[in-house]
Amino acid sequence: MMEWTDRHCRFFHRLLTRRALIYTEMLTTGAVLRGNRARLLGFDAFEHPVALQLGGSDPAALAQCARIGEEFGYDEINLNVGCPSDRVQEGRFGACLMIEPALVADCVAAMKAAVKIPVTVKCRIGVDEQDPDQALFSFADAVKAASADALIVHARKAWLKGLSPRENREVPPLDYAIVHRLKAAHPDFEIVLNGGIAGLEQAQEQLAHVDGVMMGRAAYQEPWRLLGVDPLLFGEAAPVVSAKEAALALIPYIDRELAKGARLHSITRHVLGLFRAVPGARAFRRHLAVEAVKPGAGSTVMADALALVLDTGTDLSNIAA
Repeated sequence: MMEWTDRHCRFFHRLLTRRALIYTEMLTTGAVLRGNRARLLGFDAFEHPVALQLGGSDPAALAQCARIGEEFGYDEINLNVGCPSDRVQEGRFGACLMIEPALVADCVAAMKAAVKIPVTVKCRIGVDEQDPDQALFSFADAVKAASADALIVHARKAWLKGLSPRENREVPPLDYAIVHRLKAAHPDFEIVLNGGIAGLEQAQEQLAHVDGVMMGRAAYQEPWRLLGVDPLLFGEAAPVVSAKEAALALIPYIDRELAKGARLHSITRHVLGLFRAVPGARAFRRHLAVEAVKPGAGSTVMADALALVLDTGTDLSNIAA
């Protein structure tokens, strides 16, 4: 979710669900150790619970970054062993680490020794010519032995040669069954399923087999779906009654961030998918796309865009189903 789940996105998503665990973009250890930490790691307390996702392969550097993340107040540290991009491979982190489970285990052990908050790992079911039944199960054994608190499995292989990062999210076939078998083999180890989950009903079905479900693109591209998380999965009322109410609640945040120097488009770009099959949704998107990028654009742009959307008391998840 690089360049997607930044702090503005996470604040907006938290307006839609209080209970879902939200993840940051993947940050490399080099960026955390040498970059502008306030800009990279800073977040609003409203975002809790929020996990910091790291990319790296040096146990000492990851331990230091995990400690920094804990000091910033994150609720979890997640090690990404699933990203297949060329840049990530060149840095010896991401999905290429699937072939080095012992090193990943050392990284997990170092981070666990450095922090008191949970340390989790996100991986694929294998890479390139690996046999997933061997690669995934051996990998899980290694990180579990290192005391990882959970394993999040994107149920696709990653092809490091021949497929782009985008193709790696869509072309390799999904294999939910292998993740189910992994959970059955490790009843005492938290296993979370990721990959291709398009809606909450599908997520709920998967929860019969695994401990949790991670939604990525569906949650970002159609954030209205998050309104159903708390009622459907946690038996609690949603924070707001409608997507439009959530967007209105974002306006005070927009004003605060603009006063700090943020540009409106950096916030509103995350809300473009909020309305689907609702009269005025296209006009809403068009207005933000045109007006939010203009110099000096303020929160009135958001208010004006929302005025183009039909008021409805009907639950949006029903409208868009």
